[in-house]
Amino acid sequence: MPIFKEPVFNARGNKHQEIPEGLWTKCPSCKDIIYNLALAENLFVCPRCNYHFTLGAWERIVHLVDPGSFKEHDAKMIAADPLKFRGVAAYEERLQTYREKTGLVDAVITGEASIARYPIGLAVMDFRFLAATMGSVVGEKVTRLIEWSTCRKRPIVAVCASGGARIYESIFSLMQMAKTSGALALHARARLPYIVVLSNPTYAGVMASFASLGDVILAEPRSMIGFAGPRVIQETTHQNLPEGFQTAEFLEKHGLVDHIVHRTQLRSFLAQILNYLCQKQE
Repeated sequence: MPIFKEPVFNARGNKHQEIPEGLWTKCPSCKDIIYNLALAENLFVCPRCNYHFTLGAWERIVHLVDPGSFKEHDAKMIAADPLKFRGVAAYEERLQTYREKTGLVDAVITGEASIARYPIGLAVMDFRFLAATMGSVVGEKVTRLIEWSTCRKRPIVAVCASGGARIYESIFSLMQMAKTSGALALHARARLPYIVVLSNPTYAGVMASFASLGDVILAEPRSMIGFAGPRVIQETTHQNLPEGFQTAEFLEKHGLVDHIVHRTQLRSFLAQILNYLCQKQE
């Protein structure tokens, strides 16, 4: 039963005056006008067309893990600026801007938690922070989480979203692809499960490293997933791309994604997988 009463939407007259700012959101897929509290109650999924809006890392963690079970790791790790990058704005200035906008230190939150009392290592990326690009902090935090989980024989759940490698850190960013992949190789050698959830969008360096190495790879509906974007591929190959190219549904059909899971069902689906593979916490 809803815990709120949805206000009446009156389309007559001047809409800019009649719709209070911050109460409604327009779905970019079906163009429906959604009351924000209803959207939040449905985990930021459009109730009409099931379009999955971007979900912040902390909001996702709250809905994904057992209440009170999450303990953050490396919360104060911040990016250096080894190249002293200068463009439209200095790298340090851009980082500070996004920290103020999002309340995050960088584009990933890592830590330990439990889902249905199964203990896990958890990494959740947040696209709102510099398009969740992977720099040295993202790579280091993910690697440390993998190593921590390997030592404690924990499965890992990684929720990915990314625009790729962080250009402001150049080779330092690209190095994280090898580092995270190497750590996952040791985790796999210890015969420990690694479960990946791909959200919209997951691209480039992240997809070419730890996001594609899961024992089980899940995806949210209609997520865009790939290495280079469709436009880049089409212009490079001069070929027409198949319909639905790089969508989660296309990749499931071709075997890269194991299953597509609606956000509201993700927690129970992960619990089911962990039930097959792991021991419950007493």
